[in-house]
Amino acid sequence: MSAGFTAGAVLGGVLTDLLSWRWAFFVNVPVALAVLLVAPAVIAESRPAARPRIDLPGALSVTLGLLGVVYGLTRAGEHGWSEPLALTGLLAGAVLLVVFYRVERRAAEPLVPVRVLRKRTVAWGNLLGLLAFVTETSLVYLLTLYMQKTLGFSALAAGLSFGVLGAGTVTGGMLAPKAIARTSTTAVLIGGGLLQAVFTAVLVFLGDTPASMGLLLPATFLGGVGNMLVIVGFMVTATTGLPDHEQGLATGLASMSQQVGITMGTPIMSAIVTATAGGAASAGAILHGVTAAVAVNAVLVLLGVLLAAVFLRTRRDRAHA
Repeated sequence: MSAGFTAGAVLGGVLTDLLSWRWAFFVNVPVALAVLLVAPAVIAESRPAARPRIDLPGALSVTLGLLGVVYGLTRAGEHGWSEPLALTGLLAGAVLLVVFYRVERRAAEPLVPVRVLRKRTVAWGNLLGLLAFVTETSLVYLLTLYMQKTLGFSALAAGLSFGVLGAGTVTGGMLAPKAIARTSTTAVLIGGGLLQAVFTAVLVFLGDTPASMGLLLPATFLGGVGNMLVIVGFMVTATTGLPDHEQGLATGLASMSQQVGITMGTPIMSAIVTATAGGAASAGAILHGVTAAVAVNAVLVLLGVLLAAVFLRTRRDRAHA
């Protein structure tokens, strides 16, 4: 995952600069075709003893609910939080997610059993994963905006700069299993979150000259280490304490949290930049908007740390403390 993130950030800049931004979408087509061709040869078939019926009301309500929330956030990012369609999307999405919960409580074969959603590790683990992906992926957007609009970098130069962040995530991915083995999953969630929060917060001191890259590059490396510690900790937490036959469900929920977090982060931060910059597109206004959004980003990371410390502490964690 770390390698894919790095490759996407760097190659996105390369494709945009050398060809066109449209190639960032087209390149997914041959990749998807390759997966379709290779997957049958390398993945063993697995079938349940009894196939459950499709929970159509649950599937429709959760899909449309998430779509409404993401649409509302996207509209808010473009037009502000008071925009009617943004408010309508957010409200409709929230109502449909409540409907989904009620449907799952009554369904004979629910898409997601409510008892699983109520499990502490599943519920809080997925919320922490959501925050982890909201913050780090949106930070890439903010820094891209900063490097191109404030510092005047090309798409290629901005993309290559994220190779340092990618190196940080790879490092964090290698350190996480060892850290969890020596301490605990919760300790890694808290420690990784604090590391990410600190090196996200220092980015509020970015200036309007290329010399600021001396701050940006090490901060993104160390913040990337912290973020990947959190992501590994979230994946372990969100799939803990469930029987083998529910591991697929747990992994599916974790993947959903990941994708929703990636989708939500950019419109949220975009709305903050737009509101803070007052609609101006000058280099100074963009810098002001970006630093305000970075501060909010750091606060969200700290919120995740607080949630992990309060709701995921175990006897082992207390003994270490």
